[in-house]
Amino acid sequence: MKVLHIETGRHVYGGPHQVLCLLKGLNALGINNVLVCAKGTPFARLVQQEDIACRAVPIAGDVDIPAIWRIRRIIVQEQPDIVHIHSRRGGDTLGALAGHSARFPMVLSRRVDNPESRVALRYKYPLFEHIIAISGKIREILLAYGLDPERVTCVRDAVDFHHFQGPRDDSWRAAYSLGPHHRLIGMMAQFIPRKGHRFLLQAFSHLHARFPKLRIVLFGKGPLKRDIERQANRLGIADKIVFAGFREDMPRLLPSLEVVAHPALREGLGVSLLQASSAGVPVVASNVGGIPEAIIDNVNGLLVPAADPAALASALSRVLGDRELAQRLGAKGPDIMRERFTPEVMVQGNLDVYEAVLKRCRALVDARQTRA
Repeated sequence: MKVLHIETGRHVYGGPHQVLCLLKGLNALGINNVLVCAKGTPFARLVQQEDIACRAVPIAGDVDIPAIWRIRRIIVQEQPDIVHIHSRRGGDTLGALAGHSARFPMVLSRRVDNPESRVALRYKYPLFEHIIAISGKIREILLAYGLDPERVTCVRDAVDFHHFQGPRDDSWRAAYSLGPHHRLIGMMAQFIPRKGHRFLLQAFSHLHARFPKLRIVLFGKGPLKRDIERQANRLGIADKIVFAGFREDMPRLLPSLEVVAHPALREGLGVSLLQASSAGVPVVASNVGGIPEAIIDNVNGLLVPAADPAALASALSRVLGDRELAQRLGAKGPDIMRERFTPEVMVQGNLDVYEAVLKRCRALVDARQTRA
């Protein structure tokens, strides 16, 4: 079987990271994979360092109409059995049109729980033979829109928890003027509205008087970073907030955090939460989207209502003020990841979808030939 994957995301955030995990797993099973990615991006540079067949093309997002023909040319050259589209940054529109015009069967991974437009429901989703939802909640949303249940499968994201089982290493703290006495709340997310950074800062304004050694470390990049910096200044807590940027060595950094916060307004599942749990760090997160599938309330973390800084502050205070609770929540995390979110299960789930789609396509061809 040959699968052509399209992932046009620029950075190695949750989605592209999952694509890499999938490709490595499929390669190990003997599947022939080719990845189409956006040329000149950090993701493309990372992929080119891996043992993965890659075709990098110029693509500037959803409005780059000529990219349809660039992608289509590669699909026709590669002649895959199936096309798997992963990205929303042009991939699920331009890539879908390219694959459809070349008449290859396609599947789509849907990673977000955002509402869909009527245009997408009417014109985009019918282009795909199957939809892979990365959480049960996303599948529920798609079925509520009227998609055929037999065409939508939940295959959850994965994390190799072994990578997050290393010893604690606090040496990175010095680069951010963090001493051994500081207690750290971490958040790993793009600086975009739906991730909810503003609620964490509001919650922190209620916490730092009780926990004077407490600091927030924000990992990530994004367009709202300056807004969050200005908010920290307005709240008078700028000296207690660390903007650590995008880090590729989170397995080394996570054990130094006492708790990971994720006050998102929407979330398909949350790869950063899988990573935190794998590292044995308790999580306090919003009870939205697919998050409750990864963070079970009072088992490996605490769930709070979205957009509620007071509830977020209360939950963080519980974890920070109760060492026994924090240890219990943290200890359960790796067990849950090992049971529910392994790369092996994720890879096999995707492969099962490919095989089902190809079987269905062959049956349709046979039926047409019989009628002819």
